[in-house]
Amino acid sequence: MTTSHQDQTMMARALALAAQGRFTTTPNPNVGCVIAHGDDIVGEGFHIAPGGPHAEVHALKAAGECAVGATAYVTLEPCSHYGRTPPCCDALVAAKVTRVVCAMQDPNPKVAGRGLARLQQAGIEVVVGVMAEQAKALNPGFIKRMQTQMPYVQLKLAGSLDGRTALANGQSKWITGEPARADVQTFRAQASAILSTSATVLADNPSLNIRRSQLATEILDHYPQSVLRQPTRVILDKHNKTSPEATVYQLEGEVIRIVDMPSSQIWPDNVHEWVMPDASLSAILHALAQHDIDKVWVEAGARLANQLLTESLVDELIVYQAPVLLGADSRPLIALDGLQRMDDVPRFHFNQVTPIGDDVRLIATLSEHAVITQEY
Repeated sequence: MTTSHQDQTMMARALALAAQGRFTTTPNPNVGCVIAHGDDIVGEGFHIAPGGPHAEVHALKAAGECAVGATAYVTLEPCSHYGRTPPCCDALVAAKVTRVVCAMQDPNPKVAGRGLARLQQAGIEVVVGVMAEQAKALNPGFIKRMQTQMPYVQLKLAGSLDGRTALANGQSKWITGEPARADVQTFRAQASAILSTSATVLADNPSLNIRRSQLATEILDHYPQSVLRQPTRVILDKHNKTSPEATVYQLEGEVIRIVDMPSSQIWPDNVHEWVMPDASLSAILHALAQHDIDKVWVEAGARLANQLLTESLVDELIVYQAPVLLGADSRPLIALDGLQRMDDVPRFHFNQVTPIGDDVRLIATLSEHAVITQEY
């Protein structure tokens, strides 16, 4: 069971196909599949949306009889159970492929190696681990939800060179430019949910949705409006401070309000109230994962950002930094107080530093073993 440059090339193609589903597959993973005889690709496909055919089915249909004796390259272990579609491992066996090259084992407990075992039992050569890290990077939310029953959390912040988000009077439109705001739309479109607070709703009356007019042309050309979904909007409204008239509740798409006590107001049909008295952020995120939400994009103020960071609930920090200075009396990006020692200072690793128009987008993760502590 050896791998070759050919395996790498074909898996790279399968990964590129899988990435085409990143706006549409949630809560399912992004998966791509290539069927080939040597260098000759005879079929390929990717998973498009929940309930629809999986990547292997699309690729096998394209290959037809040419699948006999071929190698199947799949970015995630073929499923072995009946869900909304039949098992893909059985489809590969029936198609009489002779070899399956898989990037990674499926973290879903319902699969977790069973699909690979089924293929081996049928006499098919199985290779696992080709471009595994690239495959994992395609599905951080799905993998984390399956392994920990928690969603992958991306905390978005936008600020000035001196780390400020708004002037002292609250004025903040616009610190960053139009290209940066359009870039945010692309991230939103890949999230399962957008999380914010009643304070943000009351202060800014935001939409917190995907605005098609700000998406890149290549996305609009590739995905019809009927396919692009609106992420679930989640509003932390502990004391029922927001009203049904807020813009976030009036737009299409599911909205979840998380409250301590039921509201007496009448809400639109798309708004669901979750009564979770004194629930911790960890408990709320766990409940969202149970609701099949695997990637959460957070847009809120410094207080929630601070709480998420101090409780080590942020997987990825995404900061848009504008080339402006707002001054010492302006509002801070993060409200971390009480740090007394440099050993207690949270340290991050920059994964990407990307110019976006006149601004810069920084993507960072908390450095390994770093722990944020705070005194109150």
